[in-house]
Amino acid sequence: MNSGGQFVISLDFELFWGVRDKRKIEDYSSALEKVHALVPEMLAMFREYEVNTTFATVGLLFAQDKKELIKYSPALKPNYKDSNLSPYTDGFGIVKDNAVDDPYHFALPLIEMIKDKYPEHEIGTHTFSHYYCQEEGQTLETFKADLVSAIEIAKAKGIELYSLVFPRNQYNPEYLQVCKELGILTYRGNEEAWYFAPDSKEGTTLKKKIYRTLDCYLNISGHNTYKLSDLISGKPYNIPSSRFFRPYMAKGGMILEELKLRRIKNSMTYAAKNNLLYHLWWHPHNFGQNTYRNMETLKSVLEHYRKLNLQFGFKSATMLDIAGLLDEK
Repeated sequence: MNSGGQFVISLDFELFWGVRDKRKIEDYSSALEKVHALVPEMLAMFREYEVNTTFATVGLLFAQDKKELIKYSPALKPNYKDSNLSPYTDGFGIVKDNAVDDPYHFALPLIEMIKDKYPEHEIGTHTFSHYYCQEEGQTLETFKADLVSAIEIAKAKGIELYSLVFPRNQYNPEYLQVCKELGILTYRGNEEAWYFAPDSKEGTTLKKKIYRTLDCYLNISGHNTYKLSDLISGKPYNIPSSRFFRPYMAKGGMILEELKLRRIKNSMTYAAKNNLLYHLWWHPHNFGQNTYRNMETLKSVLEHYRKLNLQFGFKSATMLDIAGLLDEK
């Protein structure tokens, strides 16, 4: 698998739990509802192009109903300075009983579809509560309690968790020992450029946001591809991000979309030619608006992957697959 480079895709699967501090359901309901149709479409497309992915899934989405959601919530909860960051603040007041009544907070049918019908994909964790590791008020102990809850609810559904994506990419190196103790083998770190450094909500400046956005369309930070040998620094292994698959921007139209696609394809080609790893990621709900255009761009990326696979031996891999390769080195 390590000849020709590796193509990793991770998806931050979170629904409303991941945007609840920034959006209102009534303003974003359409995009969230579409996820329940989009994930099956993505799974079918991934299988067509023989691409395996890691679904980093918020633990709360595993709950069958509200009762189970409460049952698995940790007793020790983060006490964020900004209480709006905590999903526990309102006692789950807006959450309805199950996925049928509430497509914004539950996704067990989709999780079971991935597990049972598309076992080539990995189901990882995005923490239990979409936990913010850089925010004031949370501690190492509350992080551990959160991760234990994520592991327990997944195990109850027959799923073992080995890969972690930190919500909002708020990577905290002090927490890696806890991850290791709980059996997490890999996590997705950030690109090396200064504007990708993990920050709290307050620490993410407008300047950083502008640079991150520009870098999706223009090669500012480089290809952000990685040698496997450089990722062996102890477990859990850091499998860093290469690129956020930014959704289609209607204001920028096809000009920006073509720039974005060229940026991704050029870096994929560079990785394939130089036996490097390229790691692309997004949220399923990102495709909930301008769905057709986003899916067409994804299809173009996957077609490019197939071309690189045939030409250079570029191989699709989950985050867990990469851990296996690193274990062999």
